[in-house]
Order: sequence, then structure tokens, then C-alpha cells
Amino acid sequence: MDLRINSTITPPTGGVGLQRRAAAATAGTEPEVGFSSALKGALQSVSAAQNRSADLQREVQMENPSVSLEETMVAIQKAQIGFQATLHVRNRMVQAYTDIMNMQV
Repeated sequence: MDLRINSTITPPTGGVGLQRRAAAATAGTEPEVGFSSALKGALQSVSAAQNRSADLQREVQMENPSVSLEETMVAIQKAQIGFQATLHVRNRMVQAYTDIMNMQV
């Protein structure tokens, strides 16, 4: 039995940004690297994790022998952790916006 976990999800601040910068350095142009692009990448990563866990759940329910229950449960937990982290970031952003709006000028 193989217990290795193969992750298809890249971290939000990880390899994608470095690959883009390296590709831009060889092309001679500077890519758009900022908060909005990082946030968009993180949201896409979380969405992909949720879609993958939903697909695995469906396959387990259809009793597909090539999909293991352990793999499905790990994918579900990864999707939940990613979603919770996204909620925390959103809550912090809303709190920061509220604090800024309440400042007296």
C-alpha cells in the first residue's frame, strides 16, 4: 500500500510566482506581481482543491476501484483547510477596510 501524498496544489505564495518572474526575466518583461494577482492565484488554488475533492467524493460514491477512500479524505481536508485560510484572509481584509473607514481625517 502506497501512503505517499501527491499534492497537485501549489502554495499560494510559492512556485507559480517564482516561475513567472523567471520566465519574465528571460523574456525581458516584468510580469504583474502584486496583491491582487497573488490573491487571485490563491483563490484559484482553493477552488481547484474543492473541485478535486468533490470529484473524488463522487468517484468513491460510484465505487470506482481506482480511487481510494484515504486519498479522498486527504483531499477533503486540504480543501477545508484552504477554505478556512481563505476565510481568515477575507475577514482580516474586511476588518482592515473597516478600520480605515473609521479613521478620522
